[in-house]
Amino acid sequence: MDLQNITYLVVGATFALYIGIAIWARAGSTSEFYVAGGGVPPVMNGMATAADWMSAASFISMAGLISNMGYGGGLFLMGWTGGYVLLAMLLAPYLRKFGKFTVPQFIGDRFYSKSASTVAVLCLLTASITYIIGQMTGVGVAFSRFLGVSNEVGIYVGMGIVFMYAVFGGMKGITYTQVAQYIVLILAYTIPAIFISLQLTGNPIPQLGLGSDMVGTDVSLLARLDEVVTDLGFGKYTTTTAGSTLNMFVYTLSLMIGTAGLPHVIMRFFTVPKVADARISAGWALVFIAILYTTAPAVAAMAKMNLIRTVTPGVVMKGVDPYSADAQIKADERPDWMKRWEKTGLLKFEDKNGDGRIQYYNDKTKNEDVKKKAEAAGWKGSELTVNADIIVLANPEIALLPNWVIALVAAGGLAAALSTAAGLLMAISAAVSHDLVKGIFKPDISEKGELLAGKISMAVAIVVAGYLGLNPPGFAAGTVALAFGIAASSLFPAIMMGIFSKKMNKEGAIAGMLSGLAVTLFYVFAHKGIFFIKGTDYLDVIGGANSFFGITPEAFGAVGALLNFIVAFVVDKMTKEPPEHIQHLVESVRVPRGAKAVDGSHAH
Repeated sequence: MDLQNITYLVVGATFALYIGIAIWARAGSTSEFYVAGGGVPPVMNGMATAADWMSAASFISMAGLISNMGYGGGLFLMGWTGGYVLLAMLLAPYLRKFGKFTVPQFIGDRFYSKSASTVAVLCLLTASITYIIGQMTGVGVAFSRFLGVSNEVGIYVGMGIVFMYAVFGGMKGITYTQVAQYIVLILAYTIPAIFISLQLTGNPIPQLGLGSDMVGTDVSLLARLDEVVTDLGFGKYTTTTAGSTLNMFVYTLSLMIGTAGLPHVIMRFFTVPKVADARISAGWALVFIAILYTTAPAVAAMAKMNLIRTVTPGVVMKGVDPYSADAQIKADERPDWMKRWEKTGLLKFEDKNGDGRIQYYNDKTKNEDVKKKAEAAGWKGSELTVNADIIVLANPEIALLPNWVIALVAAGGLAAALSTAAGLLMAISAAVSHDLVKGIFKPDISEKGELLAGKISMAVAIVVAGYLGLNPPGFAAGTVALAFGIAASSLFPAIMMGIFSKKMNKEGAIAGMLSGLAVTLFYVFAHKGIFFIKGTDYLDVIGGANSFFGITPEAFGAVGALLNFIVAFVVDKMTKEPPEHIQHLVESVRVPRGAKAVDGSHAH
């Protein structure tokens, strides 16, 4: 069977499975719709959490970014996993004890005000919709390549499928679909990695293959990669950082606390029967996440190696000079996978010097030797443009793996994007129907009416995200990083202060959330355009790109969070403290049940 038909078959089978599960697990009540009736086993929930949390950014983009950035891309690994641990260990058990399954509801009750809850809904919607844009971009990338349609059509099809099973099944449908999606996604990520690791190093475990020697040589894979990329004018793979050290630190911090403030993962902890189960499922989720996250650096390095190996064949294994006349591949002999990706527009080839060969190097390099060699060879600039989002998806094709593996990766990429998109839609729908409509505007609404409001808000969110996904503000992972920054600057401090400070009052929390959100959006929109609409950016107002101490917009969330804390504490000191019963509530949540009071006297 040819590749196209196998892909149709595998992707079609996984879709049929998801929709079948959604119909089987249809939600009949609001409890089933929002928290799956609270009866999901911890291991299953761990798996669903992992699928929910590993989005298109983790699956499609992260390894691509690491591949492009080298060591600097490690900040995604540190930020996202660190954030997850922070969320699972520090916040989730307390929120679970409060018994509020949406973030706005928790903030509304803890800060005893409907206005606080409304502001939280605003923050949540801004972060979640930005996040879904990243997922839609990922869906578009995967569909367009594997179904042979344009990026736009890919996004429309993706919107339709997510709509079908998220709206039908609610949280119950989504949870069981996510279990299936996790299995597809992890197989699709690890099987090609095992094959490629065997090819390059002879070691079947990619995590170990990364540090092993290349087949038939006594040079390790990373040392060889360093040599090859520096020869071509790129920064050293194992030491290059992402901008300044300050930016790297702030970026990692922003991803960490943004992860801990993300609503769709917090909701996951309410789908299990007891608090103890929430902790167990958090542990399981960590195991399931670690499988992908420890494989990603290997996938990234090996994909970089294979890409260079394809364009300049003898360089990697035989040590040929990349600048010699016939070292590069002839353009009309380029492999089929390149032609297939060219159709999507994510891989571009332009013969600048008309020699009929493909030159791939860093033409903006500061290295004089590289410049001289390139000039001497008659090169006029790099002729291959590779979008970071295709590295993982194209990896099995570059390594010439069997067709079924390529088809599996296609299904995995789609599973990753769809599972997170569905989780986010859930968070949006709960925020609108449960927190806004029922909580504020129409408290006496029937269960049926609430479900309908939830479904309508989902449909609107899909349309908005789809529209913005057609004109995304950057790579899938870059867009997702922006969403994390927004959650970090607005929701995280409010949740933290709500749990760990009994003196924090509503005025402080509201002022903090609004100021954190406003300053972050101001900085992000200056770079990316107002509401990400192209051509509306205003860099000159803030004094040029990354003007605040060289911090990139993706990393600015941590600065917004710091401002949020400062404003909240200043306003809190100027206004009256929260009522007695709220202070008691915070205490009772923090102290474990059954703990005896200690009065400090030593009376026997």
